[in-house]
Amino acid sequence: MPRSDTPAALGFRMPAEWEPHHATWIGWPHNASDWPGKFGPIPWVYGEIVRALVPSEIVRILVNTAVHERQARRLLAHVGVASTQVEFFRFPTNRGWTRDFGPIFVRRTKPRPEVAIARFRFNAWAKYPDWKKDDGIAPRVAARLKLRVFPARSGTGDVVLEGGSIDLNGHGTLLTTEECLLDPKVQVRNPGLGRTDLEAVFREQLGVTHVLWLGKGIAGDDTHGHVDDVCRFVNPKTVVLCRETDVRDVNYRPLAENRERLQGMRLEDGTKIDVIDLPMPAPLSFDGQRLPASYANFYIANGAVLVPTFNDPKDRVAIGILAELIKDRPVVGIHAVDLVWGLGTLHCLTQQEPAVSTT
Repeated sequence: MPRSDTPAALGFRMPAEWEPHHATWIGWPHNASDWPGKFGPIPWVYGEIVRALVPSEIVRILVNTAVHERQARRLLAHVGVASTQVEFFRFPTNRGWTRDFGPIFVRRTKPRPEVAIARFRFNAWAKYPDWKKDDGIAPRVAARLKLRVFPARSGTGDVVLEGGSIDLNGHGTLLTTEECLLDPKVQVRNPGLGRTDLEAVFREQLGVTHVLWLGKGIAGDDTHGHVDDVCRFVNPKTVVLCRETDVRDVNYRPLAENRERLQGMRLEDGTKIDVIDLPMPAPLSFDGQRLPASYANFYIANGAVLVPTFNDPKDRVAIGILAELIKDRPVVGIHAVDLVWGLGTLHCLTQQEPAVSTT
């Protein structure tokens, strides 16, 4: 029998990223091992991101200590960010990839507007040993903001889920990949849980009615297949899907397979999906390692769409495609060549907090 105490049963759903935000959450960088030998420029990239966000929404920044906060404040002042638009939370983290460990917010409008947290667990992509601080962020945020928390469980166990592994259109459809959530051997988040189990969790926790399963992610992705490097909704009926045109590239076949899958899929209302090609930048490597450079890792904020750029001729093409599709806010490029050495870019480090009311 369906449970009556789940977020969906109580009228909550996870909004699409383009719906109004109250704030964007980020974790100020501090773990130099994420960018070995290249940490120096990373806080400055974060400063550019915050500067692009603050004209239209609050930025809530996780810091480890008072000293860490002073460092962040000093840098933000240098780049011209007004302190009135930034709020600091001294909640220590292991890393700064807030999309994956940060709170996944859900919202309802009736019987009264309310935002709550769907509490998924985090285990560092089932790969790294240091994750307990990151896993504790969602309940700490809930306690500070006095928000309800709905633990995500399947059977008697907690469910692990990273925010970068899903993308939603706000009308009931969710995108994800089999590689990330269903691989039985590599980076297994939820041993024993299958497709049906996870779809039930998405339905109960996020208000999802329809799940689209793509195949694999892109080469170099440390998460083993996050969808936010591959395919993203830009409106309720349209996705952008990365396309590799070089048949010799390792990404060519999996991206082509994802395109074939999407051609046969339908949205929650039975209509076809508008699939728009998004180019892939030329392969980017550092110290002999292929990096997950992708224009799909953009972030839709209230007042701008932030797109990672890679000193590549296709930067302008990708920005132009997104500008044609998302016309109600400017599309802004953020230099991400240094950032992607951490194996993630703009979407990976941001997490949206929806506005309580959309009016």
